[in-house]
Amino acid sequence: VFTTLLLHRLILQEYKMKMSRSGIRTLALTVSSVLLLEQPCISNAFAYIDQPDGGIPRTSNKKGNVDNSSSQPPSTKKTHSADAAGPIDVDPKLLEKHASFASQLADIARNEIVPYWRQSRHVLGQQTKLEEGRSIFQSASPVTLADRAAEFAMREMISCHFPDHGIIGEEYGVKDIDADWVWVLDPIDGTRSFITGKPLFGTLISLLYKGTPVIGCIDQCILNERWLGISGQESTLNGIPIKTDGVTTLSDAEMYSTTPDMFQNGHEISKFDDMRNAVKAPHYGADCYAYALVASGFGADVVVEADLGLYDYCALVPVLEGAGGVITDWTGESLTLGNHESSKGRVVASANSILHDQALQILNTPTMVSSEDVLGMTPDDRLLAVLEETKQSNSNVSHLICGVMLGEVIAHLVS
Repeated sequence: VFTTLLLHRLILQEYKMKMSRSGIRTLALTVSSVLLLEQPCISNAFAYIDQPDGGIPRTSNKKGNVDNSSSQPPSTKKTHSADAAGPIDVDPKLLEKHASFASQLADIARNEIVPYWRQSRHVLGQQTKLEEGRSIFQSASPVTLADRAAEFAMREMISCHFPDHGIIGEEYGVKDIDADWVWVLDPIDGTRSFITGKPLFGTLISLLYKGTPVIGCIDQCILNERWLGISGQESTLNGIPIKTDGVTTLSDAEMYSTTPDMFQNGHEISKFDDMRNAVKAPHYGADCYAYALVASGFGADVVVEADLGLYDYCALVPVLEGAGGVITDWTGESLTLGNHESSKGRVVASANSILHDQALQILNTPTMVSSEDVLGMTPDDRLLAVLEETKQSNSNVSHLICGVMLGEVIAHLVS
């Protein structure tokens, strides 16, 4: 207990003590020894240290970072989305009515988007939307007159027919977010594809009931494809029921992500590297269309993405679940309005629960740090890496290495 309190002062309160480097190393090794005994006092001392988002990037060159033969969920896995959210107590006839209205919204959006298809930059009125604190991919995203016109038309129609409903839109923000019914709109998900003439974008329309997506529409206006998902019902593509048809091992899986640039340095890019090394092949550049491919059983098995907004994923939930797939955040939690902040926009979708459990096993495995990783780090970064390694690792050797590393770091900080 004394060692824990002393370490607490050294690290968290920057308590300046006249202690030799060898003495501090000894202290760190003592702490490491206690850690080997898994004493609760040490675990509690580290528990409230708020780690930054993600660990230290590390790329693995090995396939099979997960036991593909096991269908058992990882210990960190939460209940899958459909179960965690609980049953939706809504009149099915009311859901049908709202689903029909969602299709009308998609028609209105089509009318605004199609005239801009494969037009020049000047006609598109292309601009760049800047957002701080986002990934490289999301920090500067294009927006066009088509985006704005489509969302404006949909919002006007919603306000006219359902004035008491809330709205969350990518281009025009939030209205009455605390309402029981909230529409979530992304007029063009995949604007980069749209402005370059690639028909792998979509209009996303979702309706939340008390924060849970109950209706989802993915509309591809150029290919004339419309996916519709309604809570508790089979999802459809142009009115025809669809069903996922995925493999059951990650090593056989075809995985989609819009771009590696959507994963921030640290934990996210490390987990993404682990996933693309575990699957048969990674694919890029489909935005919402990738989720529709998984739902339809067209050969895509898994989608892993990060830094998504509510408008990027709410419509996908009913479509995937109604087709037999699973879609959650990286910890297995439901994708709901209430969970958005904790989910951090990290989404994984799979063709079946067996595959999903394997993906969660990778995404929930702690990011470990090797001795080579710490070379070139600042002392503060080294300390955070050591604390993360010490807190998460079950390896005795790793604990001993951490003891030496921790001694060097603390010696630097207090000298």
